[in-house]
Amino acid sequence: MMINKKYALLIAGLMAASSSMAYAEQPNEVLGGTINGNLTFASDYVFRGESETMDGDVPVVQGTLGWSNPDGWYAGVFASNIKFKDPNLEIVTAPFIGKAGAFGDSGFKYDVMVFSYLYPGASYSNYTELWLKMSKDFGHASLQLEVTPTLDDWFGVDGWHGVNYAMHPSYNFDNGFKISGSVGYQDLTGNGAEGWGHWNLGVSKEYAGLKFDLRYHGSTVDTDHKVYGDQTLIFDDRVVIGVSKSF
Repeated sequence: MMINKKYALLIAGLMAASSSMAYAEQPNEVLGGTINGNLTFASDYVFRGESETMDGDVPVVQGTLGWSNPDGWYAGVFASNIKFKDPNLEIVTAPFIGKAGAFGDSGFKYDVMVFSYLYPGASYSNYTELWLKMSKDFGHASLQLEVTPTLDDWFGVDGWHGVNYAMHPSYNFDNGFKISGSVGYQDLTGNGAEGWGHWNLGVSKEYAGLKFDLRYHGSTVDTDHKVYGDQTLIFDDRVVIGVSKSF
């Protein structure tokens, strides 16, 4: 099977970046921080209940290359292959910058990040979000709350703006298994816009230096949805299998 040229370049770039980090004897130190990365292979890329690969039509390879320092500042770029009805939407690259930390000794942690979705060859769909997160650990369990507004037109649609509200609970077992999930609502405003609910539940485990994840995704989108009424298959419930490696 012939691989799309852009898809092949994405894989090669991510593999090269991850390999250079994997074989480094010491963490790469840059500007008082360290370089880190993650490489993931999965059966689908589901974002807030939506398959980013035309209903799981193709598997995905995803990578993140980042930098972080002891003060909680971080920055980097995420990349993944995608597939939509628009043939120009083949890859998403997402530079980000943020700050994470804690509120004194309260046990509450925060994470504030600006995340831009950039689509090479389809810049008319570019947009940016502000991710606001707060979390707290309760022994083996943890809960994270998220509010993520768009900073410009959602997916490049003139006058459309969104805010994603979500809860992300998780529980770590002593044997290394972790159960985690998400329940949220993607609010969407503008002429002809309509929001939707989304959720996922999965189990993950690290083994031999790899992280394995099995996850079920669902949403409230149906055939009457104003935005996705003619392509609701991409919101069907689905199971996604993934394996990742961090460096």
